[in-house]
Amino acid sequence: MAFVVAAGTGPALAGNLDPAPMEQPVVVAQPAPVFAGNDWTGFYLGGQLGYGDVGTGGAANVDGDGGFAGIHGGYMWDFGNTVIGAEIDYDFSEMELDAGAGTIDEVGRLKLRAGWDAGNTLIYGTVGAANAAANIGGVDYDDTGWLAGAGLAYDLGNSWLVGGEILYHEFEDFDSTGIDVDVTTISARVSYRF
Repeated sequence: MAFVVAAGTGPALAGNLDPAPMEQPVVVAQPAPVFAGNDWTGFYLGGQLGYGDVGTGGAANVDGDGGFAGIHGGYMWDFGNTVIGAEIDYDFSEMELDAGAGTIDEVGRLKLRAGWDAGNTLIYGTVGAANAAANIGGVDYDDTGWLAGAGLAYDLGNSWLVGGEILYHEFEDFDSTGIDVDVTTISARVSYRF
């Protein structure tokens, strides 16, 4: 009889009433997002359309304005979040001074640029030299001054860029005429990257 009781209770004593331990899930932390900027390195060529506002001082005190169109080309080096570049551009201008005092006919520029790579957008500042050809009182003049400004470029993909630029130019004693000239321009730009 003791054998029967022991045999009947044996399996109950040998088992464990607690459930088997469950394996804990392993949680893997997601890596922090990495900023993936655009690679702006390379050559580009393009064109621009814009508007300029002219002011004069010194021997003359007249203002003027007008449109312009031109071409540009340059090279950029991408250093991660920083982009450095050099550019040359040339504009044919229709900026006229008031009262028929003269016109600014051409402006060429050599610029250095430094900017921030914000993915598909490049925000930059620029400084450089500008050369302007003007006709004042029926006489042709030519002078070199300085410029500073800022711009923005947006990468549309397929090597196309669109953007805008605002520049301030200053020419002191324009071609020894005693006339100080300052020009502020704003332009829309389209470029193709190689």
